[in-house]
Amino acid sequence: MKRVHVFISGTVQGVCYRAETWRYAKNLNLKGWVRNLRDGRVEAVFEGTDDAVDTMIAWCKAGPSLAAVSNVDVIDEPVLGNLTDFTVRY
Repeated sequence: MKRVHVFISGTVQGVCYRAETWRYAKNLNLKGWVRNLRDGRVEAVFEGTDDAVDTMIAWCKAGPSLAAVSNVDVIDEPVLGNLTDFTVRY
């Protein structure tokens, strides 16, 4: 199991990045959340199997078709097991 905290920069707001992240994470059975930040980045936490988390990180580097991702910062965190679903935070 693995947990990461990611910050995605670039043109990632107003391009369905959160909705598509939610859809992709749910398909991978990940737990966590995603939200927009006031500085224009997207922030997310992903927790699940190593392969699923790695697949999600790879997807974040491209994002949905209208996004233009310039950077993805990934911070490894301890697996807490306290997440029950994947949600969009507002």
